[in-house]
Amino acid sequence: MHRGQSLEVIGSMDRTATDGAPGSKSQRRFPRYLLDIRLSVHVFRAGEIVSLWGRSNELGEDGIGATLTGTLETGEVVAMELSLPLAAYPIKFRALVRYRDGLRHGFEFLALTALQRSEIRRACQVLAAAL
Repeated sequence: MHRGQSLEVIGSMDRTATDGAPGSKSQRRFPRYLLDIRLSVHVFRAGEIVSLWGRSNELGEDGIGATLTGTLETGEVVAMELSLPLAAYPIKFRALVRYRDGLRHGFEFLALTALQRSEIRRACQVLAAAL
């Protein structure tokens, strides 16, 4: 973990069959695991960068769910930074907003490097083993 970061592992999500969006019927590609970590999100709007922070509530190999301090629109591309369990450094990447329900958002990871994908996969394996 990074800089005194607390980790709360709650368990595997019982929602592995849907994409997490309310009312959605589509299949998930990867299981989700409950995870509570701080993250920051930045989006470019109307000629300026809007910065939000929040807490994750679930993590999968292809995306993350989080509750933020403000709202984003479905389809927006954001820059995100977070510190995964056992990762030496925070990772920064781009993500697509897949859904929003109030302040709760679902993100799909975009264009991850091989190292970032490996760190996310490792975090998911640790969370799965902690059940």
